[in-house]
Amino acid sequence: MSNSKKRSAEAAPETTNKKKKRKTKFQQDDEALDMELGVNKLFTRMDNQLLADYLAQKLTRFGSHLSSVEISDLTVSANSIQDTTTSWQQDRTLANLPAFLEKFSDGEESLSKPPKKKGHPHTLIVAGAGLRAADIVRAVRKFQGKDNAVAKLFAKHMKVDEQVTFLKTRKSGIGVGTPARLIELIECGALLLDNLQRLVVDASHVDQKKRGVLDMKDTMMPLAQFLTRPEFRDRYGDEKKPLALLFY
Repeated sequence: MSNSKKRSAEAAPETTNKKKKRKTKFQQDDEALDMELGVNKLFTRMDNQLLADYLAQKLTRFGSHLSSVEISDLTVSANSIQDTTTSWQQDRTLANLPAFLEKFSDGEESLSKPPKKKGHPHTLIVAGAGLRAADIVRAVRKFQGKDNAVAKLFAKHMKVDEQVTFLKTRKSGIGVGTPARLIELIECGALLLDNLQRLVVDASHVDQKKRGVLDMKDTMMPLAQFLTRPEFRDRYGDEKKPLALLFY
């Protein structure tokens, strides 16, 4: 072998080794996580169709025990989700949540205005866990007033009976809760939906283990059951009495 060919052969493995390896899906997902802020930035880039596809993937993963009909019943369509990618560019942190709510409503005054009836919130914010829900309650207290409390609708803070009493005796424009507890309060007749204008899913938040509300079976499946309730499904995109479904 000539010296030039020998040099080429020796250089070939080195060139091959320098080729960049394709990133795995897990590496790509990790790159979207900002652990300093505690958010998954994927949600800033997903429009309503991408969000619907993302939810469907999670549902298929965690709902492997369900039939195709049951999966279909728990599927949220793209038309049900309001796209927030073009009109909201800020980080989806707790500090920015009040401004996000104002952006997708008639403003601070409307969010602070008490509802006419008790137990009839205009906004429900859905979190994956009680501790996170408590943080959200503190973040949206600027909309709370003497006659307009922020309802704490999650298991860590109050018992169901206490929450039922609260909803029946206090006016609350904004409720913050976890899916399972919200379902329980709706089904017992304490949480009424006639005045509901928006559902906000706390989707971007991730905990120290890099998990969000959509990343765990114990939170994703109850969330899917909650979002696809007939009371909500019939109103997504309805012209007369629309219900906005927002992923923050």
